Amino acid sequence: MESSATDRKTWQRWLPGLPFLGWARDYDRATLGSDLLAAVIVTLMLIPQSLAYAMLAGLPPETGLYASIAPLVLYALFGTSRTLAVGPVAVVSLMTAAAIGQFAESGSPHYWEAAIVLAFISGLMLLAMGVLRLGFLANFLSYPVISGFISASGILIACSQLKVILGIDARGQNVLEMLPSIVAALPQVSGLTLMMGMLTIAFLVWIRKGMQPLLVAWGLSARLSDAVARAGPVLAIVVTTVLTWLGDWAGQGVRIVGSIPAGLPPLVMPSFDGALWQQLWMPALLISVVGFVESVSVGQTLAARRRQRIEPDQELVALGASNVAAAFSGGFPVTGGFARSVVNFDAGARTPAAGVLTAAGIALVSLMLTPALYYLPHATLAATIVVAVLSLVDFNILKHTWRYSKADFSAVAATLLATLLVGVEAGLMAGVGLSLVLYLWRTSRPHIAEVGLMPGTEHFRNVLRHPVLTDTSLVSLRVDESLYFANARALEDRINQAVACNTELKHVVLQCSAINSIDASALESLEAINVRLQSAGIGFHFSEVKGPVMDRLQRTDFLQHLNGQVFLSHFQAMQALAPALLCAQA
Repeated sequence: MESSATDRKTWQRWLPGLPFLGWARDYDRATLGSDLLAAVIVTLMLIPQSLAYAMLAGLPPETGLYASIAPLVLYALFGTSRTLAVGPVAVVSLMTAAAIGQFAESGSPHYWEAAIVLAFISGLMLLAMGVLRLGFLANFLSYPVISGFISASGILIACSQLKVILGIDARGQNVLEMLPSIVAALPQVSGLTLMMGMLTIAFLVWIRKGMQPLLVAWGLSARLSDAVARAGPVLAIVVTTVLTWLGDWAGQGVRIVGSIPAGLPPLVMPSFDGALWQQLWMPALLISVVGFVESVSVGQTLAARRRQRIEPDQELVALGASNVAAAFSGGFPVTGGFARSVVNFDAGARTPAAGVLTAAGIALVSLMLTPALYYLPHATLAATIVVAVLSLVDFNILKHTWRYSKADFSAVAATLLATLLVGVEAGLMAGVGLSLVLYLWRTSRPHIAEVGLMPGTEHFRNVLRHPVLTDTSLVSLRVDESLYFANARALEDRINQAVACNTELKHVVLQCSAINSIDASALESLEAINVRLQSAGIGFHFSEVKGPVMDRLQRTDFLQHLNGQVFLSHFQAMQALAPALLCAQA
């Protein structure tokens, strides 16, 4: 056993980019059984989702199947999550349609070519970010921004599918364009298509809420019942396809998928057209970041349930490899999906081998069952999308952020409105931009508290909040923020105010317990403060300076010119500079 563990560590040391070596060596028959069951359930779920999300992206339905095969295999090799399922997802499909629809006609060969290039560029970006260990960049997408963006995207996706459910032609990249176009086309509504779409939506909603209790009553476990219920859209596909075929509804105006090429994904070489790459690099970057954030969030949540962990930087590599694989197999951008990953987890998947088995199942569907999808109505796929994305819409975030932080509320609202009224790319950029501006605004106005000694203790608290002891010859200031170029002037102004208001002042002590770093601009301000206080005959002192901050200060000559001392604790500073205050306490 000890030798086996040593061998595993040796393999992982020499091949650190292949996490599958960590679980493949211990793979056994019981694990295979669990993974196989999960793969069957996820395959049933992915068939309608893959077809629907391909059409949402403006692509032929078979590309959804193509994008669900090779990426799953590549993720199994490079990914660190045991249960994450990679493939087309709603938000990324919408972003793909928005990115390509600006300069190519949906359904045209150039449109498909652009989708392949978009997946390829996104994959290269993710791979580069993983190699450079840039996973931290996703932190610039705050939770309020992501929540607002996903909610708005869910609404946009649902609106975009209204035209399909109504059986009309309508266009638009945002609500302001979609809704007038839909209203103008209402006289051409297909009653049969509308009935099918609405009944399918009602059925899918019932499946989510009513089918699980029914299966539990029949004796299935709660977890397995939930997983089977999530695969229920396959039943909707079978029923509506058969009815359309038997009733010749295609001849009565119901739009159908039509002929889907049978066979495995083709081997495709992405285009290297410089003009096309120039148009797509920014959308590819946004898709990469959004996809990574969604994937890592899902992966971390599921891993925590089993006391496992994932490596964000390695996830970048895995998602990058998955998107490159999607490009070379005729697909479009992919990422880890929430719904399919939860189903994979709940169905009992133990390792990423479940993804490989799922890919094999979808490959079999592509080879053998695509002719059976000829009469599949577009309205059924649209209903599948609507039910899936409306669960993403969460307006509670507006109420919560309004109560907690008006700045975060403004970020949510700006992201949501910009996405709905302008488009997905503009909405995401508006949210990120506003979040950064608000961060700079908040940190440029740091909380600087004057502190005093709590009677009977060695603790210091804000003079405006607690009954504390102070000395007129000394002012103690605590800065609750790291010092950098944007807030250094605020500290200068606060100290200047303290000096101007107190003619008896002899010492200024800066309590640094909350200061994690001091940049070059802030150091320049501290030097200016030191010179001014020295010329006024006032000592400038520091207390509770953190080790890393002190290390950087010691690499300069600032401490040599300091007009005061550096104390280990603020209480020691009071002992040395204001002993009368301690006597008063005693």
